[in-house]
Amino acid sequence: MFDEADPILGRVRALALAFPDAAEKISHGRPVFFTTKIFAYYGGSVKVDGAYRQHEQSVLVLLDPQEREALLGEERCYVPAYLGPSGWVGVDVGDDSDWDEIRELLDASYRRTAGSRRVAALDATA
Repeated sequence: MFDEADPILGRVRALALAFPDAAEKISHGRPVFFTTKIFAYYGGSVKVDGAYRQHEQSVLVLLDPQEREALLGEERCYVPAYLGPSGWVGVDVGDDSDWDEIRELLDASYRRTAGSRRVAALDATA
């Protein structure tokens, strides 16, 4: 369900694995980034008229409700199938993406899932 040579995945991977204790695994055919809990998925889908439309080059992150709502007003963002009801949001990414913003979104999701010890380690590296 993904291309290992995808350069966008490579950029997302480099950002995600830079967080303390972050690791990668394949879950449901897609790369996911986690510590104890998953903080980001690469690739997602939405259900449209009974069929799934793939967003192969996107990042799914868990954000606080206000930030999530602000992002969902943008065309590049979507409520992903299965994870959307739990607060996750999908953000389409590409070569023209603001990679500082993508890192900030990954950071916010990491902070919601990683636990206080890892967040303290992240803050100590800043």
